[in-house]
Amino acid sequence: MPDNNTAPVENTSGGYGLLKINVFRGNVGNPAQNAMVSILNPETGSVIEQSETNAEGQLPPIRLPAPPIENSQRYGGARPFNQYNMRVRMTDYNDAVIDNIQIFPETTAIQNVTLTLRTEDVIIPYPTLWGNFPEKIPESEIKKLPNVGNLVVLPEPVVPSVIVVHNGVPSNRSAENYTVSFKEYIKNVASSEIYSNWPRETLKANILAIISFTLNRVYTEWYRSKGYDFTITNSTAFDQSFTYGRNIFQEISDVVDEVFTMYISRTDIIQPLFTQYCDGIRVNRTGWLSQWGSKELGDQGYNALQILRTYYGYNITLKEAVKVDGVPLSFSGVLNIGSRGDPVRTIQNQLNRIARNYPLIPQLIEDGVYGSQTAEAVRIFQQIFDLPVTGIVDFSTWYAISDIFNAVTAKS
Repeated sequence: MPDNNTAPVENTSGGYGLLKINVFRGNVGNPAQNAMVSILNPETGSVIEQSETNAEGQLPPIRLPAPPIENSQRYGGARPFNQYNMRVRMTDYNDAVIDNIQIFPETTAIQNVTLTLRTEDVIIPYPTLWGNFPEKIPESEIKKLPNVGNLVVLPEPVVPSVIVVHNGVPSNRSAENYTVSFKEYIKNVASSEIYSNWPRETLKANILAIISFTLNRVYTEWYRSKGYDFTITNSTAFDQSFTYGRNIFQEISDVVDEVFTMYISRTDIIQPLFTQYCDGIRVNRTGWLSQWGSKELGDQGYNALQILRTYYGYNITLKEAVKVDGVPLSFSGVLNIGSRGDPVRTIQNQLNRIARNYPLIPQLIEDGVYGSQTAEAVRIFQQIFDLPVTGIVDFSTWYAISDIFNAVTAKS
């Protein structure tokens, strides 16, 4: 039932945004072909678009009306996004119901749908900048590490393969826990906390703050050291906004793929800073990043590090995690036409396995030579999985190929 953070408001016009849809059976390794997708007007329930997914579980991007872009560029204006509902139906699976998909002007929303035998309905709340959410409770930016025998404090921060998110305040023992990949979690939070049509450097600064906040919880075993069975909560009073199954945004996804191994720290400490932030208008705290303030600085041409130093001090630095859990091989450097060797062979081998589930990707000769056919396979992979289509295996593409390879080879 709608509450004050989900209640429908009449959609307005003035701009357009795109909606990309990806439907899976069980996980991202199994695209759902011939799933019937319906996009609905949330006020009338009438069908706006209806079509079946292709072999990759996708539809062509759908262009939908959105409010004027000015609404998301200043505080206090009319609602900056429109809402749409979606139903997905496929034989042998429960219908998927997603309400309040958010469409901002001049951006691309991505709605991933995982069909299961017990698919649950998703109601997406407003972004925190527009909704009414509890204020964050201040904490120290540097935490004392736990001194508990059954916990392992790592010598250096590590990007975990998954995050366990508690769907409520820490003390609510009956609330559900969701296990999601680290990147999926960061993309979800950023899509819940900031507006995707802000300047890219503003997005980057906010995403780095979200990553550092999260890695501080991971590194210090904050909740597990207190006897809880989760990594972080979705309560904005304690942690960050997260809604399981919500749509994310392409612009945010691209930045997360680029920086997900980086975090904010200080030169004389190891742990990621507990980088608290606020909207900067309803709540404004010294030493916290202001979300609306960071937008103004981005408009003025500040880069992400300059924005972050404005709020967290000029002695902060960006560091990189020593390891990404769940990835067979670390990034070996950019691969493009003319590259040779084992890293190329690894990519060819992984793409060949992925192609068995995603047949648009052509099969490759695993010769360790990055030629035009390998570049074309990479381009198609990037197009399917919402990456910049370059035909080059950069940092983001390397880890995306590894993620999908792990998904298609995972035991059911």
